[in-house]
Amino acid sequence: MASFNKVILIGNMTADPELKQTTGGISVCSFSIAVNRRFAKADQGQQSVDFINIVTWRQQAEFVARYFKKGNPILICGQIQTRSWSDNQGQKRYATEVVADEVSFVAPASQNAQGTGTGGSTYTPDAYASPSFGSAGGASFEEIPNDESLPF
Repeated sequence: MASFNKVILIGNMTADPELKQTTGGISVCSFSIAVNRRFAKADQGQQSVDFINIVTWRQQAEFVARYFKKGNPILICGQIQTRSWSDNQGQKRYATEVVADEVSFVAPASQNAQGTGTGGSTYTPDAYASPSFGSAGGASFEEIPNDESLPF
């Protein structure tokens, strides 16, 4: 039977990421993100939020620790992983987390560099502006009286 395990999330960092090194010298970064649910419950009047634990390894771990902090939006692509262990009292514990394969910025770089995500100016190319169909604009169009004069 085939199986598939892929997760794509966009959320906000709930705290500064925690970067550690394994005994073998491999970087590992753990953090959590807050992801709004798509629909709010009518009786609560506010949108529900899920807090999801994320783990990144090696270069991705160093990237997250260097460029992200609490409150920053972040995009995560990875897979869900569950693990279990016995605690000091001998009780079995479980953890479910997303192991991130890809991590990316969501906000423009100028906003991420400032850390707060506010106050940065953004560039919008003219191609994304609303089209202007009036004759007062720059382009002038010539009306062709009939189809017979077209070259094709």
